[in-house]
Amino acid sequence: MGGPSEVEVAYLVGLMSGTSVDGIDAAVIKLSSSPDKEYGIETELLAFENTPFPAHVRSSIFELFDPSKATVDKVGAMNMWLGELYARAALSVIRKCGLAPSRIVAIGSHGQTIYHAPEEMRMDGYNLHCTVQIGEGAVIANRTGIPCISDFRVADMAMNGQGAPLVPFTEYLLFNHPEKTSLLQNIGGIGNITVLPANASPEEVYAYDTGPGNMIIDGLVSRLFAPMTMDAGGEIAAGGEVIDPLLKWMQQDEYYSMPFPKSTGRERFGQQYVAQILQMMESNRWKAEDVIVTATHLTAWSIADSYERYIAPQHQAQRLVVGGGGSYNLTLMRELRQLFAPFGVQVLTQEDIGGNSDAKEAVAFAVLAYHTMRRLPNNIPQVTGASRPVVMGKISWPYPEHRGVE
Repeated sequence: MGGPSEVEVAYLVGLMSGTSVDGIDAAVIKLSSSPDKEYGIETELLAFENTPFPAHVRSSIFELFDPSKATVDKVGAMNMWLGELYARAALSVIRKCGLAPSRIVAIGSHGQTIYHAPEEMRMDGYNLHCTVQIGEGAVIANRTGIPCISDFRVADMAMNGQGAPLVPFTEYLLFNHPEKTSLLQNIGGIGNITVLPANASPEEVYAYDTGPGNMIIDGLVSRLFAPMTMDAGGEIAAGGEVIDPLLKWMQQDEYYSMPFPKSTGRERFGQQYVAQILQMMESNRWKAEDVIVTATHLTAWSIADSYERYIAPQHQAQRLVVGGGGSYNLTLMRELRQLFAPFGVQVLTQEDIGGNSDAKEAVAFAVLAYHTMRRLPNNIPQVTGASRPVVMGKISWPYPEHRGVE
């Protein structure tokens, strides 16, 4: 792609499927480089689509979250299958914005995380911590005719980072404010927050996973209110009352007081965690609505607790900007506003500041891909714990004659 001064505008696609396994988010962006600072960029969202996973695909992905069931043959097949589905989603969103595939510089695909073990694991003197995202980049590249960057996290982990969170790099580029300290809270399956002190330098940015986002809520709804898979709008939670003993049990998880850097996932707050709650529910004859609202309150509490514990002593924030699927849960948003009111922090959504809650992470991986193609570092070491900046992502190239062919 050439040096920074040679590139003024680039069109990119970002693909994201998160821990909630709702479907594939696909975004097309127009990225303009800015000459006033090294990493200065502006992005414009040209098109966005969400393609829900078919029920049998979603079920097959969930099976892989259990290491005892995630056999090599099943993981390998799903890796190729998701590559095909991601490629279709990419071509569809490109058509939606009216661009030819040949105009797209690259596709950045997060892939589907099926295993994330960021904690140090020593064997023969090596740190073998690991993460697994599937959705074959070579399939995406050769179906679309567009270079695909995938498997972002492992480069950071190779330098002893946790491979997460990655979005803070793009949040610094796109949301840094000269006068306001901003908190960028994503609520997907897992909640994660980026702290942007007013007029921050990259070295001043920090971020971490706050704990479960929608993961526990969705897991409980799927078991208690099938065929529903989520509490749309927070309507179920709105009809319940918080169960204090359950809330206190959930708040005692050691994750909330862990030191930085830290990230978490389905291994801690997934199906086994939900099964424990259901056992307690049966033993105590708790109402389903009360269990759902308690899980909802936990998510809000974990975000507010993390602010009080880790952020407020150093930085008084002016605003908390919420993105991700959790921003549409009205009960959760109401809880957040109540918990942050005593701190004087305004709780907003991405839409309140002109953004798109659904598209935010897909846009982020398009931006990460842009930096990969330019061989520029795209992690923040103090966020992930990596020993140095790295260029994340593996590039899959299409056969030259297929470049830009639908």
